[in-house]
Amino acid sequence: QVQLVESGGGLVQAGGSLRLSCAASGRILRINTMGWYRQAPGKQRELVATITRGGLTNYADSVKGRFTISRDNAKNMVFLQMNNLKPEDTAVYYCNADGSSWSGTYNGWGQGTQVTVSS
Repeated sequence: QVQLVESGGGLVQAGGSLRLSCAASGRILRINTMGWYRQAPGKQRELVATITRGGLTNYADSVKGRFTISRDNAKNMVFLQMNNLKPEDTAVYYCNADGSSWSGTYNGWGQGTQVTVSS
């Protein structure tokens, strides 16, 4: 079993910054790609950013130049630095990871952390 726990969400004014963290724990053998997704009320969950074990990154066009994803492979953690936040960034942010565990391959989600940006 692999658990993902996010932290760092909150309420911030437009133009402000937040840093999200996600820690993976459990019977992990290897984590490949880690990423952040978000879901706003009434909308589908969408990709924000992903990062491979080797550090290759991919961003949604809407966050390029404002958000930075990074990871610490030794600690099984992924981070999302969010700068110049906009009201349209308001959503629940979810951590995702895929890899292998003692039970086999997995693709899991965290419980989500709320980010609210006021105008």
